[in-house]
Amino acid sequence: MDSFNQQFLYSISIIILGYLLKRFDIVREREGEGLTRIVLNVTLPCLLIVSFSEIALDPSLFLLVFIAMANGLFMAAVGLFVFRKENAKTKGMLAMMLPGFNIGLFAFPLVEGIWGSKGLKYFGMFDAGNAMVLFGLTYIIAAYFAAENSKPDFRRIAIKISTSIPLLTYIIVSVLNIADVQLPNLVLDVSGIIADANMPLSLLILGIYLNLQFDKSNLKLVGKFLALRYTLGLALGLLLFWLLPFEDMFRYTLLICFILPTATTSLAYSVEFKYDTKLVGTIANMTIIISFILLWLIANLIL
Repeated sequence: MDSFNQQFLYSISIIILGYLLKRFDIVREREGEGLTRIVLNVTLPCLLIVSFSEIALDPSLFLLVFIAMANGLFMAAVGLFVFRKENAKTKGMLAMMLPGFNIGLFAFPLVEGIWGSKGLKYFGMFDAGNAMVLFGLTYIIAAYFAAENSKPDFRRIAIKISTSIPLLTYIIVSVLNIADVQLPNLVLDVSGIIADANMPLSLLILGIYLNLQFDKSNLKLVGKFLALRYTLGLALGLLLFWLLPFEDMFRYTLLICFILPTATTSLAYSVEFKYDTKLVGTIANMTIIISFILLWLIANLIL
């Protein structure tokens, strides 16, 4: 248990450092966008290359992909029902934020520090399904309600999915792993060096984007969203944790993934489709804080 608490302490310290760098105007929030692109398109794929080269994929792990996709559909349906009385813009904005999770920036640094490659393969498979939800389902919801029931651009959605570097990396490394094809040592060595930067950069980005100020006029709506997201997430996570007949790491993955923060793509979509970016940012920041607290409690009470 000491290793869990130690990793949480390290992570919080780096997040605070990122926040202080922004507060003292050493690093600006807009510069965090460049760092985010580096993490999602360079350090994270390298981390996946190294991690998946060191482990053997069990066929049952592919079930995590489908669970993530099924959960996305379920959460989206619940969101559209619960927020049905809101105006189209608000309903679409909240419904697009419910299904996806921030795994690459938030969960991976913790998982890497606590479980290493073993944990990353489980969370990586769940994130593959999560990526399909983020670039497919949530994009459709965001586009549909922003345009007031006009048809979403499915060609653009297909392009987003097919050009997602993290998703393509998941697919390639999984296929190579199943085919028992080993990448050249040079590729693995270089990837290993770059992958070491993933954890600190991801946590610094969380700190840079962290904003503790929010508009109190939206407090009721934010509270409703958070109550729905975490009540369902905890209920589903605990239910599957106790019922599924799989090994502990498989069940830990679901228990943790269902209470992770909202995905960073939500903010990008809110900008693209002219949603309330301040409200989206407020919710995203609140979920980071709540998820960290819940993960610490779970780590000390269940794991």
